[in-house]
Amino acid sequence: LFVLSLFNNFLVFFQLAVLDLNSDVQGGGTGRYIPPHLRNKEVSKNGKAYLFVSLFFLELCNLKVLFIFLLLLLLSLFAAYERGGFGGGGNGRWVEESRDDEDWSKPLAPNERLEQELFAGSNTGINFEKYDDIPVEATGHNSPPHIDSFHDVEMGEIIMGNIALSRYTRPTPVQKHAIPIIKSKRDLMACAQTGSGKTAAFLLPVLSQIYTDGPGEALQAAKNNGQVENGRYGRRKQYPLSLVLAPTRELALQIYDEARKFAYRSRVRPCVVYGGADIGQQIRDLERGCHLLVATPGRLVDMMERGKIGLDYCNYLVLDEADRMLDMGFEPQIRRIVEQDTMPPKGLRQTMMFSATFPKEIQILARDFLEDYIFLAVGRVGSTSENITQKVVWVEESDKRSFLLDLLNATGKDSLTLVFVETKKGADALEDFLYREGYACTSIHGDRSQRDREEALNQFRSGRCPILVATAVAARGLDISNVKHVINFDLPSDIEEYVHRIGRTGRVGNLGLATSFFNDKNSNITKDLLDILVEAKQEVPSWLESLAYEHQHKSSSRGRSKRFSGGFGARDYRQTSGGSSSGGFGSRGSRSTGGHGGNRGFGGGGFGNFYNSDGYGGNYSQVDWWGN
Repeated sequence: LFVLSLFNNFLVFFQLAVLDLNSDVQGGGTGRYIPPHLRNKEVSKNGKAYLFVSLFFLELCNLKVLFIFLLLLLLSLFAAYERGGFGGGGNGRWVEESRDDEDWSKPLAPNERLEQELFAGSNTGINFEKYDDIPVEATGHNSPPHIDSFHDVEMGEIIMGNIALSRYTRPTPVQKHAIPIIKSKRDLMACAQTGSGKTAAFLLPVLSQIYTDGPGEALQAAKNNGQVENGRYGRRKQYPLSLVLAPTRELALQIYDEARKFAYRSRVRPCVVYGGADIGQQIRDLERGCHLLVATPGRLVDMMERGKIGLDYCNYLVLDEADRMLDMGFEPQIRRIVEQDTMPPKGLRQTMMFSATFPKEIQILARDFLEDYIFLAVGRVGSTSENITQKVVWVEESDKRSFLLDLLNATGKDSLTLVFVETKKGADALEDFLYREGYACTSIHGDRSQRDREEALNQFRSGRCPILVATAVAARGLDISNVKHVINFDLPSDIEEYVHRIGRTGRVGNLGLATSFFNDKNSNITKDLLDILVEAKQEVPSWLESLAYEHQHKSSSRGRSKRFSGGFGARDYRQTSGGSSSGGFGSRGSRSTGGHGGNRGFGGGGFGNFYNSDGYGGNYSQVDWWGN
């Protein structure tokens, strides 16, 4: 626009120079020769008009340049606001303009657009009646009493307002116990069934404390760091007050989305960093301010080595799905973050570990990271939810695809179905098969780009593709509230993985169905699978009981499965009280040995026989699988 304005000015001056030929100076003046018949003539009316119009358009162009410049400036400021750049998700002010003396406990002005974006999809219809009967055990020195309502503990105006916007009417069992424990500034190691509301259980009290305490020295440290770097805004190192570590990109994004909800109308700005995405964009987002950071371990170490993140003032550390992070080999990175950098040591920071299971390795990690912690077990440690109806079907490998089609045909059009396979190649092949059969489906696995994975999850959540074929990468932590049916097309070799897979349905008290295809290849998990079905009060096929009996006799010298031993991995290992393996917390009751399953039912005609004897019925499309 500036160049255009200069060019227009040049044209006007050129026109003035031409009009100078029509000067009324006789002969001299400019020293140029003027023919006699043109001397003493007035400048033509056309020339004067041309000069006037040129000057008019010159001024008009200059005004247009100024107007467009101001318009672009306003648009850029509005775009920054729309992106939430003025605070913790659209608070209406720049985060970096926060002053040390501001009261962080007071809510900022509401933002209707952002409020609609954050809370429009909040879940409703949670089946809390069954949750009230779930047993809870808290062990540790001087554990605070649990709450029955969110109003039983002081969490401040901002948090209570966002709880109402999220349509949370009452806390889940893990929230009833974890919130007062965290509010009392105790370290926590919590075992809770998957989908039990663990994310809100740590975000609510942590954010509440940040609102109460304010930024402390972290805000000034970020400003001072910016001055050291020649005063450039884009060079600032960020000092988050809270860090949440998660094993996968998908889980990190889910926690971040929840954090944005509970940070609404506050001065806290959540950020997320994870591998597989543009690190430059993540750095630019961090430099706009970061008070609560959600991260995967590998990407966080990268950010720390680049000097973009400092943990000097990180007062709250959360390890979510901690067992999964160890399974994925992240222990060196976790110890690097917690023990070998500038993070405050245990005792000065507050540390929380959450997971559906806590094997021995995790409890050792807890011993190193936590101080005088409370061990919280909600329901049996590592157990499955009774809100999930579990069916185990004998299906030979060659019959799996046709059996899968029968199940999909019996599922309602609006129901989301998650199909798990063991390999990436198997996921692609099954997606292609279903697509050729006319089903709207998509798939997700580790070889897909981050963009493809996010697009697949969005299509699945929205219902555009109600069938998602997935490997284990999608089995942990994904919170898709309306998944009605989980199908284990391939059963995992690890029973813990089975627990997490079927936990994708029956989320937060809702009802769901899990169907697993079983054959001779899965004999290694027979006993553990039987224990899980019995513990969750599910119907057990007689053939599975027979197989488990045979397997138990073959492996009697090795003793009972470590998962259900009631020892280190199932209870607080600090407890020294004795007791048998079946008499511990959450021990299962007696089980009937009556025939629940009929014959194995593999092969074409066997499908109906097996389902008839196990409560599915013969005509799949007429059966109400969820008891609604």
